[in-house]
Amino acid sequence: MKLAISNVALGLGSCLLAFNLQAAPQLPIDQPSTSDLLNRFWSPDHLGFFECRAGILNSTPFGLPRCMQVENIKYHEQMLYSIAQANDGNRAAGLPGYQSSVDYVKSTLESAGYDVTVQTFPFTAFYPEADGELAATAPTPESYVWEEDFNYLSQTEPGNVNGPVVPVDLDLGAGNASTSGCEPADFAGFPAGAIALVQRGACNFGLKAENAANAGAVGVIIFNQGDTEDRTGLISATLGEDYSGGIPVFFATYDNGVAWAQTDGLELNMVANVVREQTETYNVVTNSRRGDSDNVVMVGAHLDSVYDGAGINDNGSGSSALLELALQMKRAHPRNQVRFAWWGAEEAGLVGSTYYVDSLSDEEKGRIKAYLNFDMIASPNFAYFIYDGDGSDFGLEGPPGSAAIEGLFEEYFSLRGLPSEGTEIDFRSDYAAYFDNGIAFGGLFTGAEVLKTQEQADKFGGEADVAFDPCYHAACDDITNLDDEAFEINADAVAFVTSWLSLSTRLIDDEIEAAESSESTLGARALSVEQAHDVTHWGNHWIK
Repeated sequence: MKLAISNVALGLGSCLLAFNLQAAPQLPIDQPSTSDLLNRFWSPDHLGFFECRAGILNSTPFGLPRCMQVENIKYHEQMLYSIAQANDGNRAAGLPGYQSSVDYVKSTLESAGYDVTVQTFPFTAFYPEADGELAATAPTPESYVWEEDFNYLSQTEPGNVNGPVVPVDLDLGAGNASTSGCEPADFAGFPAGAIALVQRGACNFGLKAENAANAGAVGVIIFNQGDTEDRTGLISATLGEDYSGGIPVFFATYDNGVAWAQTDGLELNMVANVVREQTETYNVVTNSRRGDSDNVVMVGAHLDSVYDGAGINDNGSGSSALLELALQMKRAHPRNQVRFAWWGAEEAGLVGSTYYVDSLSDEEKGRIKAYLNFDMIASPNFAYFIYDGDGSDFGLEGPPGSAAIEGLFEEYFSLRGLPSEGTEIDFRSDYAAYFDNGIAFGGLFTGAEVLKTQEQADKFGGEADVAFDPCYHAACDDITNLDDEAFEINADAVAFVTSWLSLSTRLIDDEIEAAESSESTLGARALSVEQAHDVTHWGNHWIK
C-alpha cells in the first residue's frame, strides 16, 4: 500500500515540477521540493476563473484539492453562523436553527443539480433552559455551585424535588471497584420518596438511575467514582436517549459525594431546569450522479450544533467542507459513487447516523465500501489527527480497509511535508455505526476539549496546556473560532482522499481480501475487538 501511494506521489511531484517550470521559467536552479510545489498548487493565492469549472481538475486527487478553497468553504460557515444568530444563537437538532441549516444545505445542493433526500427520524430532544439548583435543607442549609459541585446528566427529566439522601452500596477510597446502583438488589430497603446517592462505576448511568426510580427514588445524584485521580471531578455524561426513569438526575464530584454520604440527616432540594421531549429531526443525503452504485464511498459530517452555541467549528467546519466538496465534485467523473451525508442529532448521541445505518438492509450496507468522517477540522489550537484505523497507536483497529484509509491520509500529510498523529477510535462521532457494521472508515479531527501537550505544540505549533478548541460546546464557537490554515489543509485532505477512493478502492479491497483469506486473523481480530470495544461514550458524553 505504501509503495503504491509513494509511486503516485513521485508522479505528482514530476507533474508539478513540469507545471511550475512551464508556468514560471524564472525559477532558480535549486528546484523546490515536492511538498513546496504541492503547497503552492493546492493552496494558491487565487484561482483562475475557469480552472475548476470544466470538471478536469475536479476529477482527480491531484486537482480537486486545488479547487477546495477555504474562502469558499467559509462562505458556507458564514451562512450557518447567520442562521444561528437568527435562531437564539444555536443550530441544535429539533430547533428552528437546525431546520434552517437543513434547508440551506438542501437548497445549495439542489441548485448544483443534486437529487437530495431528507430523511426524517425520531429522537429525544434535550435542552437545558437554565442552570440546575442544588441545596441542602437539613441538617445545615447550604447551596452548591453549578458546574463546580454538580451538573446535569444529559437526558435528565425536569423537576423540583426534595428528600432525604440515602447512599446506595457505596465503595469509597482509591482503587475502589464500585458497582453502586447496578443491580435492583442494591436498593433493598430503599425508602420511597428519598434521593438516591449513587457512585459511578461498572454500568451505565441510565441503568443506575432507572434502578433508583424503580425503587421509589424521587431524584438521583451520581457522584464520580474516585478510584483514580482522574475520576473525581465533573464530566459531561448522559443517561442515554432511551432513559425512562422519569426523575431528575445530577452528576457530582467525588468529594461532594463522600461528604454527603457521611452527613447524617442530610436532605437535599434538586431543581432541574430542562426540556426533554419526543420529537423528530433530519439527515440530508445525496449521491454523485456518476459512479458505480454497488461500490459507494460515503463521506459524512454532523450538521447540528449544541444548544449552547452556533457550532461553527463543531461541526460547521466538517459540514461546510463537505458541502463545498459536493459542489466541486458535481462535474467530476468518479468510477465509484460518492454519497454525501449531513447527520442530525449527533450531539444528542449519534442519533441520525445510527438511524441511517440501522435502516439499511444488509445488501445496502454491503455496497458501502468506505465511510469518511469529518467532525471538527478547523480547531483554533489545532493538531492534524487521523483516525487510528490500523490500531497502531491505541490498540483498537477499525474494520478491514480502515488501515488503508488511514494510510492515504498519512500520505497526504507527508506529501505536504506536514506532521500528523493518530487519534483514538473512541466512538464519539458518527463513524461508530459503521464500525459496528464492519464497514471500513477513516477521517480527520483537529481536537476538542483536551489540552495540547508541549510535544504537540512543538510539532503542530499553537499553545501547550490549552485546549485544542477552547470554545468547544460553548457560545464562543462562532465564526471567529476557526483556524484558516488548518481549515485549508484539512479541506484539501478531504478532497484528496475522497477523490482517490472515488476512482479506486483497490487499497481497501486488498486489505479486505487479505483479512477474509485468513480465518486465524479474523478470529484474532474478533477477539481483540471484543476485548477492546468497551464503549464508554455516546457521542460526546460519558455513558458509564
